[in-house]
Amino acid sequence: MADTLSRRGFGGTVIAGAITAGAVVAAEAQEPERDYPAPKFKPTFRKPQLGTILVQDFVIFAHGDLDNVKVVLDKYPAVLNATMDWGGGDWESAMGGASHMGRRDIAEYLIEKGARVDVFAAAMLGHLDAVKALLAARPKLIDSKGPHGIPLIAHAKAGGKESATVLAFLESLTAPK
Repeated sequence: MADTLSRRGFGGTVIAGAITAGAVVAAEAQEPERDYPAPKFKPTFRKPQLGTILVQDFVIFAHGDLDNVKVVLDKYPAVLNATMDWGGGDWESAMGGASHMGRRDIAEYLIEKGARVDVFAAAMLGHLDAVKALLAARPKLIDSKGPHGIPLIAHAKAGGKESATVLAFLESLTAPK
């Protein structure tokens, strides 16, 4: 496959090519040996774990393909709040992808289905009261980064005119004084 999948370029060609060719192979996570004490709690999995490719595809679709988000979520509802580790702890959910891409339609669909909303989604959606409340409670959130290290203010910018008040608020907090 000539195209490569990058976090910043979720192109339809790459997605369609990877899925139709069946060429997506999940990278095996290399578990290091513990150099700390093992937890006393031993988890038991009551349901099967979601597959990496399923989660990966769902998160990728949430960056810009509402139709396929609906297809996957209808068939596999457990994937709604699943997260993908793109490597090095760069975790992203479908909501995270929709939020930094400014895909209000996808974010609203996910919320309708019960997805979790965080400060990044609130910023993109233009929920000024929620963003203000979270920053009042935890001012350092202004410096937090979302998936791929994308800052909070970029999520507000991605929301366009509907999030202009959030953007102005965030800019007022970061403007030189």
